[in-house]
Amino acid sequence: MIQLYKMAYRDLGRNRRRSFFSALALAMGLALLLLIASVVEGEMRGAMESNIRLNSGHLQVRAASYNEDKTSLKWEDLIENPGEMAAEIVALEPVKVATPRLFASGIISSNDNTVGVRIIGIDPASEANAPFREGMISGDFLTADDRQGILLGQPLAEKLNLKAGDTVQLLANTSNGDVDEQPFAVRGVYSTHIPGFDENTVFMPLLKAQAITKTENHASALFILLKDRADAAAVAAALPTSQYQVKTWEQMNELIVQFEQFASAYMKLIYLIILAITATVIVNTLIMSVYERTREIGILAAIGMKGSRIMAMFFAESSLLAVGGILMGLVIGGVLVYYATNTGFYFGNLGITGIMIGERIYASLTLSDMITLTILTFIVALLAALYPALLAARMEPVEALHSGQ
Repeated sequence: MIQLYKMAYRDLGRNRRRSFFSALALAMGLALLLLIASVVEGEMRGAMESNIRLNSGHLQVRAASYNEDKTSLKWEDLIENPGEMAAEIVALEPVKVATPRLFASGIISSNDNTVGVRIIGIDPASEANAPFREGMISGDFLTADDRQGILLGQPLAEKLNLKAGDTVQLLANTSNGDVDEQPFAVRGVYSTHIPGFDENTVFMPLLKAQAITKTENHASALFILLKDRADAAAVAAALPTSQYQVKTWEQMNELIVQFEQFASAYMKLIYLIILAITATVIVNTLIMSVYERTREIGILAAIGMKGSRIMAMFFAESSLLAVGGILMGLVIGGVLVYYATNTGFYFGNLGITGIMIGERIYASLTLSDMITLTILTFIVALLAALYPALLAARMEPVEALHSGQ
């Protein structure tokens, strides 16, 4: 076997430039695979984490009749005394945060500009609001007793040409089906770097949201964050369900889960296409090698070398090309993934609804993906040698000697 690899190394060295570029093609293919896999994994993970932190939480407790698609404000569709229930839930050991939130639909207007928005009433002191507090660009964060202030997302503020301290008119639906309109001061402008969320979400203190929507001591849901999201199902089972519905993060983010499954299946096809293109380079390299060494192959066959041994020689050459290409590919891919992980790629507002994709996409390469793609690349490189190896093994010694003259 050692002798076989010595011969393979010598044969590849006959045309070092061709061998190098063949290995480089394989390296670029692997590097591209690593980059694509890491970007897809990073974006799916980032979208899920963003949706959990900003929108769904790990769990939500709602009234049994509540329908989030209709954003109902009827008292029978809301949770009564949500603060008391939140205090009971946060006492559970796996629970990190439990806070009430009220959701309503509204319209915000400034001068001649009018935009439909989603109003969220929050407890400003809750730790669940950390992403918005940390994302403040200008102005101040809300306080629980603020009766005239709201927070706007940066894209919404820019669209309406507003800044902290400006006054706007806000219309909100109420529990009795009417519409209430009041002036509000823009206390501050925030950015979560999720344009799809920031451009249509307005925050106000929970007490004020209850007052303007006439829902009094009610909330749409209890927003719950856990210390470990793997405990979601167990905590959900421990919560009362006779009068309430308990939704886990997986149930509330089915679109992201389905999109991830679709992306996974689609990316496998992309992987095969990239590897197939890369494999053609190795096939061409080895076929050229076969025709250049026709007389040599004929001599080897004439002195008794079996066809299987000749095939093994070409597989050895392919494996050496694969090893060299993989090593270069891991280095090149590592640099690309490092850049994509730390700096990311700026895409701005992609306009995708239902999935919280940020302005900048970051990569996240898992060890399993790296190992899988490396092994797959090596296997494809070996399979690429099959046809040239068969071509060489099936040569008749006499014909090979005559054609090589």
